[in-house]
Amino acid sequence: MMNKPTFPAAPAAQNNKLLWLVLLAAAGTFALTMGVRQTMGLFLSALNTSTALGIGSISLAFAFGQLWWGLTQPFAGAVADRIGTGRVILLGVSLVAIGTILTPLMTSTAGLIFAIGVLAAGGAGMAGPSVLMAATARLVPLEKRGLASGIVNAGGSFGQFAMAPIAIGLTAAVGWASAMQWLGALVLLALPAVWVLKGNSRALAAQAAAASGQKTLSAREAIGQALATPSYRYLSLGFLVCGFHVAFLATHLPGVIAACGLPPAIGGWALAMIGLFNIVGSLAMGWAVGRWRMKSLLSLLYATRGLAVLIFLLAPKTPAVMLIFAAVMGVTFLSTVPPTAGLVAKMFGTANMAMLFGIVMLAHQIGGFFGAFLGGYVFQATGSYDWVWYIDIVLAAGAALVNLPIRETLLPRQMKAAA
Repeated sequence: MMNKPTFPAAPAAQNNKLLWLVLLAAAGTFALTMGVRQTMGLFLSALNTSTALGIGSISLAFAFGQLWWGLTQPFAGAVADRIGTGRVILLGVSLVAIGTILTPLMTSTAGLIFAIGVLAAGGAGMAGPSVLMAATARLVPLEKRGLASGIVNAGGSFGQFAMAPIAIGLTAAVGWASAMQWLGALVLLALPAVWVLKGNSRALAAQAAAASGQKTLSAREAIGQALATPSYRYLSLGFLVCGFHVAFLATHLPGVIAACGLPPAIGGWALAMIGLFNIVGSLAMGWAVGRWRMKSLLSLLYATRGLAVLIFLLAPKTPAVMLIFAAVMGVTFLSTVPPTAGLVAKMFGTANMAMLFGIVMLAHQIGGFFGAFLGGYVFQATGSYDWVWYIDIVLAAGAALVNLPIRETLLPRQMKAAA
């Protein structure tokens, strides 16, 4: 009788302690890389004061980082699928640390683009969600993948929640430049994950295919099939909108709060609230995946964002309103990742998941580029962030609609490589 491939049910599936070790390694890595990236907006004003480059120029560096973080992920995913996740994470974590430590030393726009946009953002992309989600999918049983992806995603949220007050405290104690460098050093705590998450999806998929007499798709075949699939394109388009929203908030929410005449500490706590409540949203979404249609969950999340922004614009800008708004944004902030990753795995299997999810993440970061850049550009041109909020509402409505036609089915040719 032909054996059904069960590659993700590797050692972690057979031992709960090993399963939780895998989740801790992936979630912890995401917590450290995402936590540092998402608190960089706290240093935007200090960077502007130190370099006198202008908010627009510094926003360009942050925007390039959003784009480069996305560009690295398909390639990092393809490499991880073949030569191993551990090596990719090692390089990624090292680059995040180096880039973050070098940032305070840069005095030009080009220097900031190199440190923030190339080194730190590129490293975070290599040790980012496409690689980590694929490694988790490879190492946990099929029936636990949804919850596992929610836990890993919650790790990134916890990192933001924890890093924001740490950054504020370090800045008060040692100054903004040293604080940023200490955050870079903290990222190195993710290095033990290199050993825990080692291995690659292609080798396990090839073993499963050999046992069943089938052949896995090559990377080129997998990309070609994905790009020719309307549902994959719809998913990527919706995720592009997610990137616009997330990058704008991560980069400019402290500036939005300052423009409302509120103290800087509210900006730090607002970012922390986003991180805290995104833990709730990520875990809830991980639980919901498999119980409801993932495309419906995504539509609900995008619609909620647009409605929340509209209410925020009409509400008085008090500290309580800011923190409540941040909490609502937190619930929807990165909770889009579990259903998005789940749809990629459901449509295409796991053999090329890191690469295919990386392409979706690239779309996310193209949106992130415009969210980070337009935030600074519009504010510098008009003295207000209002027009960016209006764009965000329209995009959220479009994203809610574009996810509805997605078909949640495993494509026939990909069954050869599916778990």
